[in-house]
Amino acid sequence: MSTKKIIVIVVIVLALAGITAGTILHGQAGITKVATGKVLREDLVSTVSGTGQIKPKNYVNIGATAFGRITHLYVKEGDRVHKGDILARVESVQPESTVDAQQAAIASSRTDIASYVAAEKTAEANVEKARADLEQKRLDWERAQSLYKAGILAKQDYDAKKAAYDTDVASLNQTVAALNQARAQTDSARAHLQTSVSTLRANQNLLDQTIMVAPFDAIVTNEPVREGESVVPGIQNTVGSTLMTMADMSVVTAEVKVDETDIVNIRIGQEAEITVDALPGKVFKGHVTLAGDQALLRSTGVATLQSTTGTEEAKDFKVVVTLDEPTSDLRPGLSTTAKITTAHKQSALSIPIQALTTYTPETDAARNGVHAASTSSDTSAAKKQPQQGVFVLEKKNGKLRAMFVPVTTGITGATDVEVLSGLTEGQEIAIGPYKTLRSLKNNALVKRDTAKPVTTSTSGNS
Repeated sequence: MSTKKIIVIVVIVLALAGITAGTILHGQAGITKVATGKVLREDLVSTVSGTGQIKPKNYVNIGATAFGRITHLYVKEGDRVHKGDILARVESVQPESTVDAQQAAIASSRTDIASYVAAEKTAEANVEKARADLEQKRLDWERAQSLYKAGILAKQDYDAKKAAYDTDVASLNQTVAALNQARAQTDSARAHLQTSVSTLRANQNLLDQTIMVAPFDAIVTNEPVREGESVVPGIQNTVGSTLMTMADMSVVTAEVKVDETDIVNIRIGQEAEITVDALPGKVFKGHVTLAGDQALLRSTGVATLQSTTGTEEAKDFKVVVTLDEPTSDLRPGLSTTAKITTAHKQSALSIPIQALTTYTPETDAARNGVHAASTSSDTSAAKKQPQQGVFVLEKKNGKLRAMFVPVTTGITGATDVEVLSGLTEGQEIAIGPYKTLRSLKNNALVKRDTAKPVTTSTSGNS
């Protein structure tokens, strides 16, 4: 075969190849590659996450209740104490002396009362004796009156009997007055004793204030003082010395901050999983016990109502999650993350989150290339509001097309979202790429992209 024939054959082959390639490229010029997925049923769990720190539900600052120097510190930071344990002592020489003196005064008052009671008994005996003597004198006087009337008794003897009777009447009155005086002295001594006892109670209270006692079972989380330092109690608006901080770790909470866009989904009683940075691999169960109703500035943590600046910035809300079964490993202040379950649905119709897109449908006139008059009313009629939906893949006349379908969504999980209306189980939908879905038109020709998988979004509702 001659060289000239070979050249002609090569030219013909290249021309045919070019025509074939051009035909293929022309046929695919209007076809868009999309990644696809299915509408499925699965269990969906919607969660909200927040970060914060471990805090005890109950904690207290043990402050100084008496002036003086710390003589003893019986605990140190990190120690566990029980209710009633002595924590510290402040010098107490003067309160102890006052208590001792008052106790001695009370003992003396009790001795005086015993003496007055004895005198009272003596006075009672004197009254009884005086009454017996008076009774005898009364009988003698009555007998003397009978004898005197009969003319048997002399006037002198008669007068003597009467004088003796009158004298005993006066003696009885005197002994009764002495008894009343003795009883009054006893009552007065008893009243003085009660005053002394009350004073002792006050002095004992001052002495007790030099001893700090644990109010409940707790752990010492802070101890800013040392033995030998002087402390003062708080006076009016002046803060007193703090000896230590105690935390009751029997009820432990995770106090976290939740974004303002998620707080509307938080409810009291919702279940949560708490992880602590210092305890990797451990997950604590808990439930929401407080959902804050006051926004906090993210940069400062100050409530918006207390902020004096008018700067708009991101805001958080405080949420408290109480741990169901806290352990001794937990310490106040440990960094923590709470994952709160806000909704849970079984066998929910769902699609990947990245399949959702917004689409503004064109009017029939715009799709058909018919241009209306340039008036404001026609312009507004040609525009429609953007709709949320997905592109469903359907075969029409042997060609695969993407048809936009508006959908109503429900709860959002980590990677999927619930579909309430618009789709049925098993339908094939376009799930990416994101830029392609944003520009994809309704009824567009598409083909399945199997070259590379689309990375699944994990943004979720967190």
